[in-house]
This record gives sequence, C-alpha cells and structure tokens, in this order.
Amino acid sequence: MPPPGVCMSIMQERNKQEGVGSLANPEKHSNQDFQQLTQYCLARGVRYIDEMFPPDHNSIGDGLLTPNDMSRVVWLRPAKMIQNPDFILDGLSRFDFGQGMVGDCWFLASIGSLTFQKDILEQVVPLNQSFKEDYCGIFHFRFWRFGRWVDVVIDDKLPTVDGNLIFVHSKTPNEFWPALLEKAYAKVCGSYTDMNLGTPSEAMMDFTGGVHITFKLTDAPSNLWDLLFRAVQSKSLMGCNTPKGETSANTVAPNGLVRGHAYTVTGVKQIMSQGRPVNLIRLFNPWGRGEWKGDWSDKSSMWQTVSPNDRKMCLSVKEDGEFWMTMEDFCKHFTDVTICCMCPDFLDGNSKGLWTHSIHDGRWVAGTTAGGCMNFPNSFWTNPQYRVKIEGLDRDCSETQGDNNTLVSLMQKPDKRNRRLVKSLYIGINIFEVPSQFKGQRGKFPADFFNTNVPVAQTKNLLNARTVVLLSRLKPGEYLIVPSSFNPNETASFILSILSKVETQIHENSNDQDIVEISKPMPTHNRADMDSKQTMFRQYSDQFEEVDAEQLQRILNETLLQGYAKKTQGFSLESCRSMVALMDTSITGKLNSAEFQHLWRKVTVYKDIFLRSDVNHSGMLSLSQLRNAVTASDVLQLCE
Repeated sequence: MPPPGVCMSIMQERNKQEGVGSLANPEKHSNQDFQQLTQYCLARGVRYIDEMFPPDHNSIGDGLLTPNDMSRVVWLRPAKMIQNPDFILDGLSRFDFGQGMVGDCWFLASIGSLTFQKDILEQVVPLNQSFKEDYCGIFHFRFWRFGRWVDVVIDDKLPTVDGNLIFVHSKTPNEFWPALLEKAYAKVCGSYTDMNLGTPSEAMMDFTGGVHITFKLTDAPSNLWDLLFRAVQSKSLMGCNTPKGETSANTVAPNGLVRGHAYTVTGVKQIMSQGRPVNLIRLFNPWGRGEWKGDWSDKSSMWQTVSPNDRKMCLSVKEDGEFWMTMEDFCKHFTDVTICCMCPDFLDGNSKGLWTHSIHDGRWVAGTTAGGCMNFPNSFWTNPQYRVKIEGLDRDCSETQGDNNTLVSLMQKPDKRNRRLVKSLYIGINIFEVPSQFKGQRGKFPADFFNTNVPVAQTKNLLNARTVVLLSRLKPGEYLIVPSSFNPNETASFILSILSKVETQIHENSNDQDIVEISKPMPTHNRADMDSKQTMFRQYSDQFEEVDAEQLQRILNETLLQGYAKKTQGFSLESCRSMVALMDTSITGKLNSAEFQHLWRKVTVYKDIFLRSDVNHSGMLSLSQLRNAVTASDVLQLCE
C-alpha cells in the first residue's frame, strides 16, 4: 500500500482533473457537504452541531483565554443571545464589526478591505443565508486555501461570556456575519488560537486566490502613490502594518496609532490644500475605534484648508476607527503595505496586454529535490527547476509596458493541521537566463550550470514567510526558475505561480531525470586485455584457480577501486559473498575464471554508471542520483 501522502496526492490530482477545487466546484472541507447536511437537519427538525469543529474548548485552543475565562465560556446560538438575529443587516460594511480577544487584526483588516469589493466578497460569503428561511443552525463560507477553493461548513454556536461574544462582534448586536465568518476561518486554521498573529496578505490571498505584492515603506518605490491609486481603481484589497512596540502587546502610541497592528487601506485621494496638491491615504483600524491624531486626522485644522466640497466628501468626524493621513506620514509611521489582486494591472496601469497565469505544485524532498540555496553549490541544482520561454510583447502592450513584465510567487504549503504549529522555511526564488550552449539541455540543469551562471533576478533575501514574490523584467529568451529553501534537506510542499504580460511557454524540468545513457556492452576481443584479466585473477586465486568471497573482496578493492579508497570503504565481505552466490553457476562456493570474467564485466559497467551518476564527485549518490543509476542499470539489463 502506498503511503498516505501518496494517496492524498493522487486524490487531489484526480479532483483537480474533475474540476474539484475551483470556485464553481469548491472542495468540501472535512468532507462536509453543506447541502446534504442542511437537508438532513431540515428533514429531522434538528439544529446542526459541527462535530469536526465542536463548540468546546478544543475549538478555542490553548493559551488564548485564562483557565478562569475558559471555564466561563458558553457556546450560544444567536437566537439565544438576542431576539430576531440577522445574518446581514443593511449590507456588509467595514463598520459592522470590532475585534475581540483573539489577535486576528490581520484577518479583520482583510475583511475590511473585502467589504469594498462586492464581487469578491460574495465569493467568500454566500449571501443567500439567513436565520429565517430554512434555518437549521448551519452556515458555510468559501476560502482559497493553497491552490484550491474549499467550502467550509460550521454550526452557528458562538463562544460567549455572560451572554456576550468574546471574539469578533458586530456593532449592531443582531448582525452575525462577521462572527460566523471568523469562526469558519478559525476552523480552517485549526482553532481560534491559531488565528493569533498574522499578516493581511495571508487572509487577502485566502479571500481571492490572487497574488499579493508587499512594499517595504523604508524602501518604497518612487511611484508608490501611483501604484496605490491604480490598485484602488483595479479593485484590489490593501492592508498595512505598524512597527512593533517594545512588547508584543498592542499598545497605543501618543499619535493614536496602535503598535504592531494591521490596518485596512480604504481609499486614496489627491486634494488641493492652500494651492498645492496633497496625497492622502485613508486607513481603517479593525478595532473599530482608535484613530490617528496627526495632520489630516478627523479634528485636524488642515481640513479647513480644502474646499467645502472636498471636506464634505472626505471628512467624517466619528470615532469609527477610520482616518486620513498624508502619504509622507504613512511611509513614516507604517512598515509595509500589501496589495492583493487577481491581476496586477496596477503595476503599469495598462490593461491592453493581458497577464497569463500558470500554477505549478512542487515539493522539496530531503535527499532528492531539497538542494537548499545557492550557498550550497553541490546540491542547489537538485531543487525543482521550471523552464520558461519568454516571447515578445505585442505592439499595443509593449508601448505602455511598465518596468516589470513577470511576477513569480512562491507559497509554501503547511504540513500541520493547526496553523500555529506550522514551521515556515526561509524560501526564495532565483531566475537564470539560459545561454545558447544550454538550450538543448535535456532534463535538470547540472551543478556546473549554476557554478558558471549568475541569476538575472532573485529575491533579495530568503524570507521566513508563507509567500515570497519576485517582480522582474525579462527580455525575450529562455529562463530557468529555481525555487529553494535556505538549507538543503528541508522537506516541504509549495505552489509556484508565474504571471507574465508576455507570451510564455512553461514546463517543469524536475520530472526529467538526467538518465545516464548506456550503450549495449560489446564483447571484448582484445587478447591482451583478456590475458591481463586472467593474470590478475591468477594472482589472487588458489591452486585450483578459484576465488572465494575473501579473495574476491581483495581483487575488487585493490584493483577495481584503485584511486577511490579515500572516497569509499570498498566492497564489504558480505557483498562479496552475495556476488559469489549470484555468479557461482558451478555451485562450488567459489568463482572460476569464466565466472569471474563475467562478474568483472558487470561490475565495471556498474562502476561506470556510478561515476557518471556521481556528478558532484562526492563518492556517494544522493537519492536522485541513485534513481538515475538504477534507471541506467535497468537499461543495461534490457541490453543483455
């Protein structure tokens, strides 16, 4: 029976071919079918209870609440908390909710951004759900999780203390879509505790299935304002983070900003103030309160310097967590900004040339395809390799093409059920141009290629992150994309996404092993060579011109492996006993001259296969090299 991981891979590939995992046909999380469970509950007149994410302390998780608070938790359905609960009341808005006791501001900041994009929101939150028609205590939501859309079923029992929600809560007491959405996401993460700490990019990708680009504000591009402006126009989700304080607690700075906190970017606008243009950015605190106190805040005198029309359009003096600030202050007081979108047209503002998108599932396997970064030249070449052929741009597209035409995203998949237990590797991307002498290369590019060629683009640093992104401009030609972790022999799965605004042809090199080609061995008719082997045999044989296992061991180690003693321990006595038993057709327990000559021919060919497979001349074979050697030896068997 194949190992469980192999079975799971086969099932996932089969589902993928059948369209399972698409937005139109999402995978059923925990194998729970929303329609079937709903019909079952309605037919029996019962309220649904989710056995896969039960209303108990396990679903909250350890360490989030004190033992005293945990003992006070009661899981209640909305109808037990308030009369006439509603799923959605007067539409969905960023002002509907406030953060609770779990540190998931990154998730709630992403929801705030999601409420601006109705089409994307309806992908995540099916709107045809209510507490009235066909109600049986069951709800469902959809998320994009590591390459596939999943439909997540939950019951509507929510954790409360003294009748009040302890996690995300609605500002309108009878509206419950935020709390139920948070519960569904807690389920895919493993528990509410597993939602503690994160980045907006993670949730944004899970809402869209798109790509994200994060800009560090200390090294922001000169056209960042233009990028943000175009991102708003292209219906992107955007979030940002403040720097951490002296402790991990979310303390409030004197300027009103929360340290180590995620915010939603809700708008950008250029207005005229005292005859000069000012670039403003609007931000939202997912706490639903707590705002910036500097220039252009709600009560700033700067609003008196703009036209009454701009003031009426932009200014809202409310303690709702939303505020304006200048682009300069934004770059000064925030660490980064993330833009998540389905198509990165905002990079150049040109929608004429369409971005093509290809996704590749891959895996680093210790000893086989986990070669580490370029600091390890002897193994780097064993990493998965993706060969890309870049064609030219069409004329309309090339006229307004920006600085970059290719985006490569590398996302590592988790190996644990619970998000907090996942140990992300340090990962990065390297892109090499393929020179003319290597364009006929079949299979993986060898170590020599990487020792003599430098990347034309690479991630600046390997990051301990779920996803890293590399933006580059590639001229027409052939390229090799190599994703890697920092250290060799680190096993993990990943998704490599390649978006290009040029025509591309992409295929994975990793499945084409560098098979050593063995021609059919020709019988030797060189009399001198035969006499030489005979003389050598007589030097080690007994008086009956036969050799036993110990004598065979001496012959092979002293003659065949001459010059390789430092790289190998040689043939063991047990191996030689096995060879004698295999080749002893006369059944004497020893090998005569003819049997020895037959064995010698085989062993010398296997030695040649070994030396060809050992491309880094280490005296040992990695798993991938061993695979090549075995394949070559199979060819030899067919030739005989």
